[in-house]
Amino acid sequence: VQLVESGGGLVQPGGSLTLSCAASGFTFSSYGMSWYRQAPGKKRELVASITSAGGGTNYADSVKGRFTISRDNAKNTVYLQMNSLKPEDTAVYYCKTLYYFRPYWGQGTQVTVSS
Repeated sequence: VQLVESGGGLVQPGGSLTLSCAASGFTFSSYGMSWYRQAPGKKRELVASITSAGGGTNYADSVKGRFTISRDNAKNTVYLQMNSLKPEDTAVYYCKTLYYFRPYWGQGTQVTVSS
Protein backbone atom coordinates (compact mmCIF):
# COMPACT_ATOMS: atom_id res chain seq x y z
CA VAL A 1 0.00 0.00 0.00
CA GLN A 2 1.38 3.38 -0.99
CA LEU A 3 -0.22 6.79 -0.54
CA VAL A 4 1.40 9.90 -1.99
CA GLU A 5 0.00 13.36 -1.22
CA SER A 6 0.59 16.47 -3.29
CA GLY A 7 -0.78 19.95 -3.79
CA GLY A 8 0.23 21.67 -0.57
CA GLY A 9 1.82 25.08 -0.45
CA LEU A 10 1.61 28.63 0.82
CA VAL A 11 -1.71 30.42 0.36
CA GLN A 12 -3.15 33.67 1.66
CA PRO A 13 -6.12 33.69 4.04
CA GLY A 14 -9.33 33.29 2.07
CA GLY A 15 -7.55 31.40 -0.68
CA SER A 16 -8.01 27.87 -2.00
CA LEU A 17 -5.94 24.74 -2.51
CA THR A 18 -6.70 21.26 -3.74
CA LEU A 19 -4.78 18.36 -2.27
CA SER A 20 -4.43 15.03 -4.05
CA CYS A 21 -3.55 11.59 -2.72
CA ALA A 22 -2.52 8.97 -5.27
CA ALA A 23 -2.99 5.42 -4.05
CA SER A 24 -1.43 2.17 -5.20
CA GLY A 25 -0.89 -1.39 -4.03
CA PHE A 26 -4.48 -2.19 -3.16
CA THR A 27 -7.96 -2.16 -4.70
CA PHE A 28 -8.61 1.51 -4.16
CA SER A 29 -12.30 1.41 -5.04
CA SER A 30 -12.99 -1.04 -2.21
CA TYR A 31 -11.73 1.11 0.64
CA GLY A 32 -12.75 4.28 2.40
CA MET A 33 -10.25 7.11 2.53
CA SER A 34 -9.60 9.92 4.96
CA TRP A 35 -7.70 13.18 5.23
CA TYR A 36 -6.07 14.11 8.53
CA ARG A 37 -3.97 17.09 9.55
CA GLN A 38 -1.44 17.84 12.23
CA ALA A 39 -0.45 21.33 13.27
CA PRO A 40 2.78 21.98 15.23
CA GLY A 41 2.36 20.96 18.84
CA LYS A 42 -1.08 19.49 18.26
CA LYS A 43 -2.50 16.02 17.85
CA ARG A 44 -3.31 14.65 14.42
CA GLU A 45 -7.01 15.21 13.72
CA LEU A 46 -9.52 13.86 11.25
CA VAL A 47 -10.50 16.44 8.62
CA ALA A 48 -12.72 14.48 6.25
CA SER A 49 -13.54 10.95 5.17
CA ILE A 50 -15.25 9.33 2.20
CA THR A 51 -16.70 5.88 1.62
CA SER A 52 -15.36 3.48 -0.99
CA ALA A 53 -17.86 4.43 -3.70
CA GLY A 54 -17.86 8.08 -2.70
CA GLY A 55 -21.48 8.19 -1.69
CA GLY A 56 -20.84 9.07 1.93
CA THR A 57 -18.69 11.83 3.38
CA ASN A 58 -17.95 13.17 6.83
CA TYR A 59 -16.25 16.40 7.94
CA ALA A 60 -14.81 17.91 11.06
CA ASP A 61 -16.95 20.78 12.31
CA SER A 62 -14.04 23.17 11.80
CA VAL A 63 -14.01 22.59 8.02
CA LYS A 64 -17.69 21.99 7.21
CA GLY A 65 -18.86 24.21 4.38
CA ARG A 66 -15.27 25.07 3.37
CA PHE A 67 -13.64 21.73 2.48
CA THR A 68 -14.87 19.02 0.11
CA ILE A 69 -13.53 15.49 -0.09
CA SER A 70 -13.97 13.55 -3.31
CA ARG A 71 -12.45 10.60 -5.11
CA ASP A 72 -11.88 9.30 -8.61
CA ASN A 73 -11.74 5.52 -8.47
CA ALA A 74 -10.63 5.34 -12.10
CA LYS A 75 -7.52 7.35 -11.17
CA ASN A 76 -7.00 5.79 -7.71
CA THR A 77 -6.96 9.29 -6.27
CA VAL A 78 -8.70 11.08 -3.41
CA TYR A 79 -8.92 14.87 -3.28
CA LEU A 80 -9.45 17.56 -0.68
CA GLN A 81 -10.71 20.85 -2.05
CA MET A 82 -10.06 23.56 0.53
CA ASN A 83 -11.72 26.96 0.20
CA SER A 84 -11.84 30.02 2.44
CA LEU A 85 -8.63 28.94 4.08
CA LYS A 86 -7.76 30.33 7.51
CA PRO A 87 -4.42 30.59 9.32
CA GLU A 88 -5.63 27.88 11.69
CA ASP A 89 -5.80 25.46 8.73
CA THR A 90 -1.99 25.53 8.63
CA ALA A 91 -0.79 21.96 9.13
CA VAL A 92 0.69 18.93 7.48
CA TYR A 93 -2.12 17.09 5.71
CA TYR A 94 -2.09 13.31 5.44
CA CYS A 95 -4.26 10.82 3.64
CA LYS A 96 -5.02 7.51 5.26
CA THR A 97 -6.72 4.22 4.58
CA LEU A 98 -7.44 1.11 6.61
CA TYR A 99 -6.30 -1.99 4.74
CA TYR A 100 -7.03 -5.26 6.47
CA PHE A 101 -7.64 -3.22 9.64
CA ARG A 102 -4.14 -1.71 9.55
CA PRO A 103 -3.76 2.05 9.00
CA TYR A 104 -1.60 3.26 6.13
CA TRP A 105 -0.51 6.89 5.86
CA GLY A 106 1.07 9.02 3.22
CA GLN A 107 4.13 11.15 3.88
CA GLY A 108 2.07 14.32 4.21
CA THR A 109 1.96 17.66 2.41
CA GLN A 110 2.45 21.02 4.12
CA VAL A 111 -0.29 23.63 3.90
CA THR A 112 0.57 27.10 5.19
CA VAL A 113 -2.05 29.83 5.32
CA SER A 114 -0.45 33.19 5.88
CA SER A 115 -0.38 36.70 4.53
